[in-house]
Amino acid sequence: MIFTNIVPRVSETDGVGHINNVFVPIWFEAGRREIFRIFSPNLDFANWKLALVKVTVEYVDQLYLAENVEVRTGIQKIGNSSFTIREEIFQTNRLCAKVTTGVQFKDLRINIVEIEKES
Repeated sequence: MIFTNIVPRVSETDGVGHINNVFVPIWFEAGRREIFRIFSPNLDFANWKLALVKVTVEYVDQLYLAENVEVRTGIQKIGNSSFTIREEIFQTNRLCAKVTTGVQFKDLRINIVEIEKES
């Protein structure tokens, strides 16, 4: 299990003091960072080997500005050419959001198509 601490920012709140839901997937991405490093130690996109193919977020409870957040990240399932990451966000010992992320092994350089410059 990987634990990532997030400090909420004022800019991530909405008009009533809750963390806006749009930031939760960004926080989950921060939690996946060390898993990405396993496959690309320098986080170098020239050698990137992973593609996110499915992200399902469930919002369980409100998140607030005043307290730090902990993202808990682990591998849920490993297949032949993909794996599933399971993450949860906790604030003040409350489960506030959870996500499952499908990741596929892929050489992204194969799908790059060069576009010819027009003269």
